[in-house]
Amino acid sequence: MSSVSIGICAYNEGRNIGSCLESILSQRLQGLTLLEAVVVSSGSTDDTDVVVRSFEERDARVRLVREERREGKNSAINLFLTLAKGDVLVLVNADNRLEEGSLQALLEPLLDEEVGVVGGHPVPIDPRDSLAGVATHMLWEMHHRVALIYPKVGELMAFRPLGRSLPTSTQSDEDLIRMDLERRGMTTVYAPKAIVRNKGPGTVRDFVRQRTRVNIGEKYMKRLHGYDIPTWNSRYLFQAYLSYLRDTPDPLPLVLGAMLLEAYSRLYATVYVALDKGDKAVWQQVSSTKDLGSR
Repeated sequence: MSSVSIGICAYNEGRNIGSCLESILSQRLQGLTLLEAVVVSSGSTDDTDVVVRSFEERDARVRLVREERREGKNSAINLFLTLAKGDVLVLVNADNRLEEGSLQALLEPLLDEEVGVVGGHPVPIDPRDSLAGVATHMLWEMHHRVALIYPKVGELMAFRPLGRSLPTSTQSDEDLIRMDLERRGMTTVYAPKAIVRNKGPGTVRDFVRQRTRVNIGEKYMKRLHGYDIPTWNSRYLFQAYLSYLRDTPDPLPLVLGAMLLEAYSRLYATVYVALDKGDKAVWQQVSSTKDLGSR
C-alpha cells in the first residue's frame, strides 16, 4: 500500500466542498502518497463545480468529474471506483471535514493485509442546547462506543479496491463495501483517532427524516443480504448506552427525548421494510445538515 485515492460525492455542496477539500489536501502522510482527490458532482446546480475547479487550477491532485443527473450516491461511488488509481481508496462526505492527522490514522490499519475496511470517528459540531443537537451528539457518541466494541463504519472510510460496482437500486454504501470485503475474508477496523467533523440536522423533523432514511437502508441490508449492522445489536447498544449515560453532560430529559426520536425512526423503518416498500437510491437532501462552517 503506497498510494491513496479519495472520493468525494457531492450534490449542491457549494457551502462545504471547499472546507472539505482544504482539510483533505492539508493532511500530512508518512509512508503514503495522496495521489488524487476525485469529486463526483452529481447534477449540482449551485457553485459546487466552480469551487472544485478553483482547487483543480492550483492543485493537480484535485479532479472534478460531473454526472449530469443525480442518480444516487452509489452511482457516484461507482464512477469513482472506475477512475481511482490508488492502492487504497477513501470515501469522504462532501459536507464533512477531516481533523489534522485523521487520514494517517485512518490508513495505518491497512498496513495489515488482512484488514479490508477502516472506519473513522465522526464528531458533530452541533451545539448541545436543543433536542436535535443532543440527539445528534448522542447518535454519534453511541456510534463511537459501539464501534469500540464491534467496528462500525460511517461518514469516513478507507478500503481496498473492490473490483466491482455497488448496486444502484439501494443505499448503505459503506455497509455494502464492508460486507463485500468481509465475505472475501478480510476484517474491519475502527480508527477512533481518525476524526471527521460533521453537522447534524438542525431540527427534530430533519433528525427523524435523516435517521428514518438511514435505518431503512440498514434494515434492507438485513432483508436483502442477511447482513447484520452492529448498531442493531441490542447487547452492543446496551453496553454503549451505559457508558454514554455515565459520561454525558446532557440533561436527562433531552437524553430521553433523543432516545424516543431514534426509537420512533427505527420502528418506522422496521415496519416500512417489513411491508417491503422499497429502498431508495436518491433521497431528498436534508438541508439543515449542509452548513459545516469555516475551519
